[in-house]
Amino acid sequence: MKKLSSWLSVGEAAGVVVYVVLVSWVMQNAEQIFGKMQGVLGIMAFLLLFTFSAAVVGSLILGKPLTMYLGGQKKEAVTHLVATLGWLLVALIIVLVVLLIV
Repeated sequence: MKKLSSWLSVGEAAGVVVYVVLVSWVMQNAEQIFGKMQGVLGIMAFLLLFTFSAAVVGSLILGKPLTMYLGGQKKEAVTHLVATLGWLLVALIIVLVVLLIV
């Protein structure tokens, strides 16, 4: 179970990274994709994307640890959450190093 949980935390962190890359690409190219947004619709689209993103990333990071915690596996839940956050920290460090180099 421990080995599966470790790989699951890597997968969850990778899912967050992939989602962030996709949303970043859409935001970077939004004007080419959707054209110039005028009025309140552009702001609404951004806020809805922001809210949706919070739900998706929250589910990826907290979903499994929460079900484990509520199922009585309190120590394993915290360990899984810390492992997922650790992998996200590794991804952040890699991105920051790439930004420093480029």
